[in-house]
Amino acid sequence: MKKFLSHFEQRSGFEIALAVFALAYLLVFAGLPLLYNIMLSFQQVDLMEPATLLRPFAGLANYRDIFSRPEVHQVLINTLLFVGLSLTFQVIIGFLLAVLFAQDFPLASFMRGLFLAGWIMPGLVVGVIWKLLFAGDFGVLNHLLMTSGLMHERIFWLSDPGYSLYAVIIANVWLGVPFNMLLLSVGLAAIPGDLYEAAELDGANAFQRFFGITLPMMKATLGAVISLGAIMTMQQFDLIAALTQGGPANSSQVAQYWSWQLSFQTFEVSAGSAVATLMLVLVLIIAVFYVRSTRSERMV
Repeated sequence: MKKFLSHFEQRSGFEIALAVFALAYLLVFAGLPLLYNIMLSFQQVDLMEPATLLRPFAGLANYRDIFSRPEVHQVLINTLLFVGLSLTFQVIIGFLLAVLFAQDFPLASFMRGLFLAGWIMPGLVVGVIWKLLFAGDFGVLNHLLMTSGLMHERIFWLSDPGYSLYAVIIANVWLGVPFNMLLLSVGLAAIPGDLYEAAELDGANAFQRFFGITLPMMKATLGAVISLGAIMTMQQFDLIAALTQGGPANSSQVAQYWSWQLSFQTFEVSAGSAVATLMLVLVLIIAVFYVRSTRSERMV
């Protein structure tokens, strides 16, 4: 606390005013909604009654309710697969692209810009594009697979329970790769070139330089990228809404979309708030790892 106050004592009045304004903004537009959501998860909410801040206290009944539902196991498995597979492929592909574009070759900057163009597109727009690509009757993906001989009959990616979740994961990987590539490119640029020159003089080949220099020096950056990617993936809503809406038969249902459905489709606000609160706890845990990663990165 003393260290925190000492920072303010060294600042000018204008800087303190900016900090106070930012904190007030976060409190009003982020803190209060989060606190209200947590309150709803411990209350009995009846939308037929007049709106009030304090409702009957339900304790942990809403949490017991969501864990007793038959679909909760499917939602948990889908969420783990969605986050785990999305993160794995986003980081691996993003890292490979970052290493590729770190090389000096013609049109490298242009190609990097093309990849980033996909990232700035809204998730709902990306979802519509991938919905056309995944279409079972006229989709480009089916056409390419059948033309190449890899597949002999059409697959209805979005309406088949065996493929729907993986279709959403593919679209999410495509959307998240440019973000990972951008952050990892910054980390690669911070590695001193002298290390690679010294390794070359010692006779190290490309693989030895990668595993002996690049990966160890990128450890903190990778931790930050994985933490941010996990948070962004757990917040991903637009793609699911545009592609599958959690179906068919909950085959692509994940926690964030389930929370929305409970709150705004079946009007079980307390149950939806309980799911959102559990996700908030997970995000806060991941945020701790992110802060630790950025601290270790500053110490390097």
